[in-house]
Amino acid sequence: MKLVSGNANRSLAAEIARCLREPLEDPKFALAGAEFKNFNDNEIFVRINENVRGEDVFILQSTSHPANDHLMELLIGIDALRRASARRITAVIPYYGYARQDRKVGGRTPISAKLVANLIVAAGAHRVLTLELHAGQIQGFFDIPTDNLFSTPVLEADIRAHYKDVSDLMIVSPDVGGVVRARALANRFGADLAVVDKRRPREDVSEVMNIIGDVKGRNCIMIDDIVDSAGTLCNGADALMEQGAASVCAYVTHGVLSNGADARIDKSSLKELVMTDSIDPERRKGKSKKVRVVSVAPLMADAIYRIANEISVSVLFE
Repeated sequence: MKLVSGNANRSLAAEIARCLREPLEDPKFALAGAEFKNFNDNEIFVRINENVRGEDVFILQSTSHPANDHLMELLIGIDALRRASARRITAVIPYYGYARQDRKVGGRTPISAKLVANLIVAAGAHRVLTLELHAGQIQGFFDIPTDNLFSTPVLEADIRAHYKDVSDLMIVSPDVGGVVRARALANRFGADLAVVDKRRPREDVSEVMNIIGDVKGRNCIMIDDIVDSAGTLCNGADALMEQGAASVCAYVTHGVLSNGADARIDKSSLKELVMTDSIDPERRKGKSKKVRVVSVAPLMADAIYRIANEISVSVLFE
């Protein structure tokens, strides 16, 4: 097998390669040599510098900011591998961009998540491995096998390491749409569940209307898949503290953190925001001291190893 990385998150790819060395029993296993660069007019060029003929190749690329450049790197990389006669190409996408455009939200609007899925299949990918899709139905947008990993085991382990007594935890969904995700984590701790009832008067703006559940005196943990501007999490944390919560922390999978999110987090009632490295944290500007990163490299390496050896992936979450 070969592991190839685009430019979006080389640190995660290198860590995944390190995690794969032990199960592969190959102390020299490393990222395959590949060039991802831009011409002067910003066109993207990809060259695979190793023989991949007949190989099982995993190409890792988050389609994070700049989303269009990273998406094109992924598509051109897949095409280069297909033309180099790779036996099987798996697109490993820790953060699947355009996932929030998964349905028509009004007249004459696109379903971009489906379009991106079509592009990946047309480029020549044989299967997809991704992490915490914004909506589960996006798996059905692909006409090839798709494995959607969940970050819950990684987040649960970190919570247990930092909360010695989990009996007073309250797991909180920042909106009604995230209740299923929050309930899955709450069940692992046998904890109660609360929900932040919010509304969006306009795009990227949220207002808390009510807190469903008694959070007084509880250590609250808000769980979400994506944090972008952080307005929802910060407003939710402030509302929870006003309702008497002892503390509020947030755990999210994908830390987009755009539009002054770090400054907003610093000023909020959040004690801490923990996110994974599905998006390269080094690309952020104005980093908040309240943000901490945990790695999903061991989880993704395990899934890659299982796919390469035709072993069940679903058992990772049972």
